[in-house]
Amino acid sequence: MIYAVDAENITIKGEGTLDGQGKKWWMEFFRVMIDLKDNGMRDINKYQSMWDTQNDTTAIYAETNKDYVSTLQRRFFRPPFIQPVRCKRVKIEGVKIVNSPFWTVNPEFCENVTIKGITIHNVPSPNTDGINPESCRNVHISDCHISVGDDCITIKSGRDAQTRRLGVPCENITITNCTMLSGHGGVVIGSEMSGSVRKVTISNCVFDGTDRGIRIKSTRGRGGVVEDIRVSNIVMSNIKQEAVVLNLKYSKMPAEPKSERTPVFRNVHISGMTVTDVKTPIKIVGLEEAPISDIVLRDIHIQGGKQKCIFENCERITMDDVTVNGEKIKLD
Repeated sequence: MIYAVDAENITIKGEGTLDGQGKKWWMEFFRVMIDLKDNGMRDINKYQSMWDTQNDTTAIYAETNKDYVSTLQRRFFRPPFIQPVRCKRVKIEGVKIVNSPFWTVNPEFCENVTIKGITIHNVPSPNTDGINPESCRNVHISDCHISVGDDCITIKSGRDAQTRRLGVPCENITITNCTMLSGHGGVVIGSEMSGSVRKVTISNCVFDGTDRGIRIKSTRGRGGVVEDIRVSNIVMSNIKQEAVVLNLKYSKMPAEPKSERTPVFRNVHISGMTVTDVKTPIKIVGLEEAPISDIVLRDIHIQGGKQKCIFENCERITMDDVTVNGEKIKLD
């Protein structure tokens, strides 16, 4: 809806409200899903057929993982709200953004992006992620308030073979002083991370009511590496699923030999975290052929944890002063 390609020095700034009027898009998406569930394959939405005439989707669909068959069946694309592509020096500051049809702020292949002091509200809605830098370098996100129908802030670098060939990581990302009140995850990396994600700091944030807190997710077939991630000074409450989750089995892809299709998580440091009222405190699940490695958890205190922590297929995990309901957590 607000779009730029190969541009420089872009600023969207002020105290007004940008309204994407996305509710009709949301309702159409829900209608499509209900029709698919009740009736199986359906007629393609008219907007999708318009999109298909302008884009060669054959190769993209052929490379899509089996876990995204349902995506192909839905065949319904919605417009992101703000999407600069291959731009330099982008600033979005102060505005309130509501009712985005799809992802809200989605810079792709950009350099030097600053997003400061914005408010995003898109609930209840499907897949209306708040801030999604994708294959970007040098991104600063600060002082934002986010309530959405998917992930609040999520760092991505594309999906599967097409993106592995492109090989453009998302890197040098700073996220600080933000508040997340509604969303599937507070700060998320993946699951689209085939171009890799590295050098990310997340600090001084509050998550209150999100489904998950810090979430790093991927699956077989993605490839790519997530590494050099540092999280500090986080307060969470009323977390419906996991406070911290690193999961390489995000979808039920069958086992396969280790290759360029195998995603890797390593070198993640999380410290200074306080959590109250959560279902699963910590969950780290790697792959048999690619264990999650070199994780440091320090000074993490969780009260109201309802289930045990989960550690599967992970190695070189360091835990120092990590407690759940007053008891120190130890690896088996």
